[in-house]
Amino acid sequence: MRRLPRSGVIAAATVFVVDQLSKYAVTDVLGLNEFSAERVIAPIFALRFVANRGVSLGLLHADTDTMRWGLVVMTAVIATLVAVWMTRERNRQDRIALGLILGGAIGNILDRVRYGYVVDFADLHFGEWRPFLVFNVADAAITIGVLVLLVRALLMRDKRDDVSENSHA
Repeated sequence: MRRLPRSGVIAAATVFVVDQLSKYAVTDVLGLNEFSAERVIAPIFALRFVANRGVSLGLLHADTDTMRWGLVVMTAVIATLVAVWMTRERNRQDRIALGLILGGAIGNILDRVRYGYVVDFADLHFGEWRPFLVFNVADAAITIGVLVLLVRALLMRDKRDDVSENSHA
């Protein structure tokens, strides 16, 4: 079996630690939970506890223990596939992006195992308009990792297409 690349492991570990520390700070240090009010940090940002029983965009809401553990298994399978991809990836930026995804997935898996839900708390809003659902560090890392992979794939594809078209001319 191939080893996980150092850059990806460092990215994953960093995301995991920052995610768990931020959730601890919000829920234990600040005491935000489902019974407390939000804490306004800035006019466009507040800390607000949300027990997210679903996955991205509130999809696949896990109302039962069977559904909860199904989400744990599904997310663990995805995390495993990301880790395998990371061992095969040659590009350092892609390994780091995969590490962001892996660290975020592991952070959210731990929440779901421990609490039965994922702790979300970051509420970015502009007046009443909320471009995102309430999220956490893990969610942000997963999103950034996926966007980096998509942008790099699109840019690399365009470069490869240009090279192959020029070589046929």
